Amino acid sequence: MSRDPRSADAALVRRATIRLGAQATIVTAVVVALIAAVALVVFLHFRDASDANALAVTTARTDDVQDPPAGMWLAIRSADGTVATNGRPAGLPLVDALDRVRASGTAEVVRATVGSHEVLVRTQLRTTPDDGTVVVQAALDLTPEHRQLAELLQALGVVGVAGLVLAAVAGSLLARSAVRPMVAALTLQRRFVADASHELRTPLTLLSTRAQMLRRRVRAGSGTLDAAAVAADVDGVVLDAERLAGILDDLLLAAAPLSAGPGEPVDVAGVADEVVAAVAPAAGAAGMTISTRCPSGPAFVRGSPAGLRRAVTALADNAIRHASSEVVVEVTTSGESVVVQVTDDGPGIDVAMLPRLFDRFASTGQSGGVGARRYGLGLALVSEIADRHGGSVAASNASDGTGAVLRVELPRLQETSQEGQQR
Repeated sequence: MSRDPRSADAALVRRATIRLGAQATIVTAVVVALIAAVALVVFLHFRDASDANALAVTTARTDDVQDPPAGMWLAIRSADGTVATNGRPAGLPLVDALDRVRASGTAEVVRATVGSHEVLVRTQLRTTPDDGTVVVQAALDLTPEHRQLAELLQALGVVGVAGLVLAAVAGSLLARSAVRPMVAALTLQRRFVADASHELRTPLTLLSTRAQMLRRRVRAGSGTLDAAAVAADVDGVVLDAERLAGILDDLLLAAAPLSAGPGEPVDVAGVADEVVAAVAPAAGAAGMTISTRCPSGPAFVRGSPAGLRRAVTALADNAIRHASSEVVVEVTTSGESVVVQVTDDGPGIDVAMLPRLFDRFASTGQSGGVGARRYGLGLALVSEIADRHGGSVAASNASDGTGAVLRVELPRLQETSQEGQQR
């Protein structure tokens, strides 16, 4: 059992979307983490510099220990002994630091844990106004800063998680936008392959049939060939090949509509005559007749000859497949419109099917099986061709309840028909 190509395309697009979304989220997470880390390092650097500066200013200017700056405890050692701020934690002042600085004269900054507090302690030797010396020690309580840092890290974590969620959503949306052209390309590719296989099947069959008939005529002639008949068959092969090339060109234009030009004047009545002449043998082989009616004479529109020929061929082919004995292709003009109407005397169209008759692969299984109408790409392509030419399509059942009526309406070329005839 073969896998549906559309399912494979959908799975491919889904994987690409997930991969791009995940990559965008990871990149965003790395960038956010780096920014947060740099911001944290800068914050800690400036905080430590601020703490060190505050301790340096305090130890250089303090004269007593009773009114220290907020969050600090002081101690001063002089010849008369050591005095310290009341209410200080047990373990302050750091006696060893006072002794070392008194002996060396070099300022010292250390971190220490005293009781439940972590402190940053600066000890330095200072000269008094009466030319004496004292050792001053200032201890800064770091506990509030640690609490603030924990709150900051928690806030950064919350913001980071929220940012990752938003990044994931944004990455998913951006991924969908990024793969949308790929989806369109895959869809266009599938449609082109399906359209080409559908549209080329009939002309290739006709070309092959003409070539086989010509080969049989040549082999059976053995010296008694009818030159006129052979020339007619050769002309038919050449004409079919030219039409095949035209169909390919029109399919390529349909696949890249921006490259399509304004088109050229086309006599739709003449196109209908050509199509009926081409499909008449197939209709005769099926035991039915097909004819054209063009009461208004030449009916010009501006567009693609190959595209319009494809549309009329699809309508005629559909009618032949469903008719009982007769198909009529009628081309008329009405005001600013050219109308192509194909009528058959088959079983008609299921009323429930009419609204979506021109959808791709639309089908209906009428009761009884025999004569049930089925539609693949043909009528959908007719609708697309009509739309490209600024026209519309419609379908209905005959007023007497037998047969179907398929109708294409195109904008009539307002210029004189002589222009089209000269071309």
